[in-house]
Amino acid sequence: SLSRTSPNLAFVPACLPPDPVEVEELQRFVSNSKRLFVMTGAGISTESGIPDYRSEGVGLYARTDRRPIQHAEFVRSASARQRYWARNFVGWPQFSSHQPNTAHLVLRDWEKLGKLHWLVTQNVDALHTKAGSQRMTELHGCTHRVFCLVCGDQILRSELQEHFEALNPTWKAEAFGVAPDGDVFLTDEQVCNFQVPACRKCGGILKPDVTFFGDTVSREKVNFVHQRLAESDSMLVAGSSMQVYSGYRFALAAREKQLPIAILNIGPTRLDHFASLKLNSRCGELLPLIV
Repeated sequence: SLSRTSPNLAFVPACLPPDPVEVEELQRFVSNSKRLFVMTGAGISTESGIPDYRSEGVGLYARTDRRPIQHAEFVRSASARQRYWARNFVGWPQFSSHQPNTAHLVLRDWEKLGKLHWLVTQNVDALHTKAGSQRMTELHGCTHRVFCLVCGDQILRSELQEHFEALNPTWKAEAFGVAPDGDVFLTDEQVCNFQVPACRKCGGILKPDVTFFGDTVSREKVNFVHQRLAESDSMLVAGSSMQVYSGYRFALAAREKQLPIAILNIGPTRLDHFASLKLNSRCGELLPLIV
């Protein structure tokens, strides 16, 4: 039941309640859409207790000087991988237990009603999958899957957690705060004795099935999403400032096709100057008001 899903607002920027006029405008926008293309970002998951990077005052960049790992650093450096996986190992039990919030459930219901044509999420938290969305592309992958950079073998992240535990039976570390992508903050001293398993099939490097900063989304996935957008008649962006080009390119394509674009996001976005509608509200507060 949607009414029993209470939001966690620790990582949600302050904002005013939805303006009734704006609710009416978004209702009109959704009602006029027959094949709605939805793109979600970290702002849809903050109400599930997962911090984002860019939100004013509460995002990772505002709270700390930490930055997410770069793809090249992960591939090149064994110590960077050790640090990444140690932090991820500590954070995984909490991160993997996060549940969808009202906004995720509303979008799932729109799909069931035939209103939502396709959903593209920039998030790697699996919350849309947990909510039951099926007509969906995880643009940047998902932390719940791990693959080998050498042979391509895939395993579940939960299975890797067992391998970590077996390799590090006495290793313990206390976390200093939670980061957006399932890891936590640890000191170098805590990390130095952590053992990282290799691929069980070929001994290669294991990497989460996500697009790290500095990496690119596959051409096949990009083309697939462009095809879904071409079949759509409008675009809704929910919980994203669209600062990352991998997602922004689809908004540019929608503008080129002259599709109406609505944005639901607390704070400015890269699309504000060409969107048909901009709403500065919480996703989990406004989306349930739309029927």
